[in-house]
Amino acid sequence: MWIEKLAIGVLRVLTPIGPRYVQLSFQQRIYLLWVFRHFQSLPHKVLSPRQQRMVERLCAEDQFVTWNHVEDVPVVGTIEQRPPVEVESFAPEYRQPVSTESASPLAARQRS
Repeated sequence: MWIEKLAIGVLRVLTPIGPRYVQLSFQQRIYLLWVFRHFQSLPHKVLSPRQQRMVERLCAEDQFVTWNHVEDVPVVGTIEQRPPVEVESFAPEYRQPVSTESASPLAARQRS
């Protein structure tokens, strides 16, 4: 299995619209095999800044590949890349203020 990953392995990046597969060069496959040596999947935020830049660069280069039979392709590793959701992005009418008294049911019971 290591030989197949080294020869033709791809990187799986989980995005909000579904998984994407990135074609890698031989050096990138070697490096990512080392990164994923103990794990099959890693969150984007646990990677080092250098590794994060590499993943972002790979995604920006648009080297995504598609296959009819995805299960046949050896995956070097999976990056769980989920963009953070910012509260400011929601319209003000949909945001509800949170009061400390009503937020906790335990606090409501203690007041009674």
